[in-house]
Amino acid sequence: MTAIKHALQRDIFTPNDERLLSIVNVCKAGKKKRNCFLCATVTTERPVQVNVVKVKKSDKGDFYKRQTAWALRDLGVVDAKDAVKENPEFDLHFDKVYKWVASSTVEKNTFISCIWKLNQRYLRKKIDFINVSSQLLEESVPSGENQSVAGGDEEAVDEYQELNAREEQDIEIMMEGCEYAISNAEAFAEKLSRELQVLDGANIQSIMASEKQVNILMKLLDEALKEVDQIELKLSSYEEMLQSVKEQMDQISESNHLIHLSNTNNVKLLSEIEFLVNHMDLAKGHIKALQEGDLTSSRGIEACTNAADALLQCMNVALRPGHDMLHAVKQQQQRFSDLREQFARRLASHLNSVFVQQGHDQSSTLAQHSVELTLPNHHPFHRDLLRYAKLMEWLKNTDYGKYEGLTKNYMDYLSRLYEREIKDFFEVAKIKMTGTTREGKKFGLHGSSGKLTGSTSSLNKLSVQSSGNRRSQSSSLLDMGNMSASDLDVADRTKFDKIFEQVLSELEPLCLAEQDFISKFFKLQQHQSISGTTTNEAEEMDGGTSSRLYSSGVPQTISSEKDMIRQMMTKIFRCTEPELNNLIALGDKIDSFNSLYMLVKMSHHVWTAQNVDPASFLSTTLGNVLVTVKRNFDKCISNQMKQMDEVKISKKSKVGILPFVAEFEEFAALAESIFKNAERRGDLDKAYIKLIRAVFVSVEKVANESQKTPRDVVMMENFHHIFATLSRLKISCLEAEKKEAKQKYTEHLQSYVIYSLGQPLEKLNHFFEGVEARVAQGIREEEVSYQLAFNKQELRKVIKEYPGKEVKKGLDNLYKKVDKHLCEEENLLQVVWHSMQDEFIRQYKHFEGLIARCYPGSGITMEFTIQDILDYCSSIAQSH
Repeated sequence: MTAIKHALQRDIFTPNDERLLSIVNVCKAGKKKRNCFLCATVTTERPVQVNVVKVKKSDKGDFYKRQTAWALRDLGVVDAKDAVKENPEFDLHFDKVYKWVASSTVEKNTFISCIWKLNQRYLRKKIDFINVSSQLLEESVPSGENQSVAGGDEEAVDEYQELNAREEQDIEIMMEGCEYAISNAEAFAEKLSRELQVLDGANIQSIMASEKQVNILMKLLDEALKEVDQIELKLSSYEEMLQSVKEQMDQISESNHLIHLSNTNNVKLLSEIEFLVNHMDLAKGHIKALQEGDLTSSRGIEACTNAADALLQCMNVALRPGHDMLHAVKQQQQRFSDLREQFARRLASHLNSVFVQQGHDQSSTLAQHSVELTLPNHHPFHRDLLRYAKLMEWLKNTDYGKYEGLTKNYMDYLSRLYEREIKDFFEVAKIKMTGTTREGKKFGLHGSSGKLTGSTSSLNKLSVQSSGNRRSQSSSLLDMGNMSASDLDVADRTKFDKIFEQVLSELEPLCLAEQDFISKFFKLQQHQSISGTTTNEAEEMDGGTSSRLYSSGVPQTISSEKDMIRQMMTKIFRCTEPELNNLIALGDKIDSFNSLYMLVKMSHHVWTAQNVDPASFLSTTLGNVLVTVKRNFDKCISNQMKQMDEVKISKKSKVGILPFVAEFEEFAALAESIFKNAERRGDLDKAYIKLIRAVFVSVEKVANESQKTPRDVVMMENFHHIFATLSRLKISCLEAEKKEAKQKYTEHLQSYVIYSLGQPLEKLNHFFEGVEARVAQGIREEEVSYQLAFNKQELRKVIKEYPGKEVKKGLDNLYKKVDKHLCEEENLLQVVWHSMQDEFIRQYKHFEGLIARCYPGSGITMEFTIQDILDYCSSIAQSH
């Protein structure tokens, strides 16, 4: 342990100017035993600091490192666990309790004793030593030279004091006077004792001689005390004289304080009065403008606006505490309230008159628009009213009841005006749509009224005709659910498209201008971020929303000013959506192809409106109408598919190109021209998919039911027509259907050719089918000729039945039959005939191969050659 103590002193504490006094080898209680040392140290510099340091051995080497240090002044309790029995465990209470187990009880007791001594010497603080033997603790610590702490080394260092130069010199002189001081110490000590006795006697005589002087000094002190008493008497008299002066000065000071307080109060009072006068005084000119100002001229409106702003400032001045209790202030506030009420009433009355006058003035202009497809311009009215915008803002801030009353009156007057204008506008549009159309009377539009009187049953009668009539007239089975395409020409559809576009183009700026005016005139923000109103909320506006909006003095159910704008627009233009729906129904009634035009136009206008403001009235209304247009479009597609499913064909005439196949071509061509660069291309693509699948199914159904025309011919011709249509139009979403149509056309062409070619050489076909059957049963090809039914004689007999003349005759009959099966519109006769020629040559080569393999060396050949076949087919085709 001594070696360890020396090493720790050298390596750790000496560099830090510390001295190690005690050490104990410990480990933490209750954990894996990792030994370390607790060291009690003191600093070598004053003031002395006492520490308890934890030192542990480094993991990487054989040296020690300082880990933790606690100041002894932070130690509160030392618990030795047991004062009687030997127990190596002890606790030290610093910031928390540290539990240790010493390597031996002796080391533990030595360390605790050192801590107690260090505390007694340097700190003198109360540290509780619990369960510590009384033998380890000294009862008291001597204050003299014999006080020791931790061994003789420290005591010697603390008690030793080095002699200074003066003391060394005196000792040398004394020893020089006694040469024998070193050789005879006893003689030297006796001499020093005698000299000390002499000095003590001299000191006593000197003290006794000074007694007289002490007496003299005492007398002087008595005299001094008397002088002090006299001075105190004089000071007391002076103090009494000054007391009266002090009282007078206190009175003067109090008087000055009251004067200063009075001046301060006067200054504050003047400031308050000036504040009230400056902020609550309304100029006479402003009062006159509020009472009598002209609200019709621009100058009068400006004067009234300035006066209203000044009045608002006076009324909204932030009064200081106590101002509202002043009678003059109350009077002025009442006067301001009367002025505000009077001017608000006058302003509301004037604006109501302007609203009424606007309705009369605009009514006079309706006549000139009755024959033109244009809506009246409200810009002059808006321009005149916008002069009152600042006054409306003032009214909104000061008297919300009158403000909402004006808002309600404006909606009532303008809704009636716009309803007349919009209804007349749509009547003109309906007349222009139907008046110049040959089908005008068929839809119940009589005269200029433009009212829809046709019933649903009459519409169905017009839209559904007998299949026989449609087929004989080459009309459409796919007329989108209403009329045959031959009844309306392209000019009528183009005219409808222009009229519908003009209707939307007139409505859109009208609504946007009115919405912008409402925002500016009624001071409502229309670009704040809010959630959109649902369609149901918009529909409720026509019923009881206005009474809910303007119920009492402050807004109650409006979540934002943008909601209020939209609700006002819904009330003012409440007839717009129904009129648009009626116009759409009329267009769909005239010609279902119009739904394509309407879908494209309406989609474009909805897209434009949503880019401006997706939650605006215009965007919401057009969006609702677009849903109706899309429903009509989907309904037309469904009706078209239903009519395909219900189609019936004639049993006495050949089928040819089915009407709905031709009409799909017409529909697709028209749709591609309409939907070019349109936003709703996806809707058309979905309709294409539904229609083409229905066409495929219906073609197969008709082909299966056909009795006059072979199934393969019906499939071949119609799928060839579909493939040609899709190839010409290049519809990207129907690429798969185009490939399928080509595949079906090719398959049924091949099937028809093979089926038809079995008839010209029927017996020869049957003979060689029997040969192939025998080979399939396992008979070798060269042994077939030994079969009775298929010997060489039978083969020669069958071949003789088909000389070149008979073959040509059979091919000629085949050509005539194919000509009867095929229709002229598709012009597939030469294609089919060429395919038959190729198939006939293939069969001829197949027969020749069977003869060579099954009848080798027989010399049997056909009575016509491949060149003969080519000549026969060419001659027959040219002759027809």
